[in-house]
Amino acid sequence: MKKHGSATWEGGIKDGRGTISTESGAMNAHPYGFAMRFEGVKGTNPEELIGAAHAGCFTMALSGVLGRAGLTAERMETKADVTLDKVGEGFEITRIHLTLRAKVPGVDDARFQELAGQAKTGCPVSKVLRAEITLDATLES
Repeated sequence: MKKHGSATWEGGIKDGRGTISTESGAMNAHPYGFAMRFEGVKGTNPEELIGAAHAGCFTMALSGVLGRAGLTAERMETKADVTLDKVGEGFEITRIHLTLRAKVPGVDDARFQELAGQAKTGCPVSKVLRAEITLDATLES
């Protein structure tokens, strides 16, 4: 299976503008640029898209791990905080912190932590990223 995203860019790094699109059309020519990435201007940027992709992948992977353990979540919500740091002459994603809140009947916290760890390691997006990936998982009652 192959999926794709695409980007266009016109102009210089600071004054240029670009668009990001997805194969599915969920994003179609969505604008992005330097100010959106580094200056807090409203809009998207590659880091938040990686965060959304990682959160989605991890949560879906955890659903699969839970299912193999005979469990089903009533609800799971994952946030991925992506840290972009200046490293040398450029920038690098140095850390991704996943915060999970889940309601999963029939599991104790120790087993839940084990299963969440398996999902973090097994998630395809986790595997492709070189950044340190950490996880806080909260089991709600």
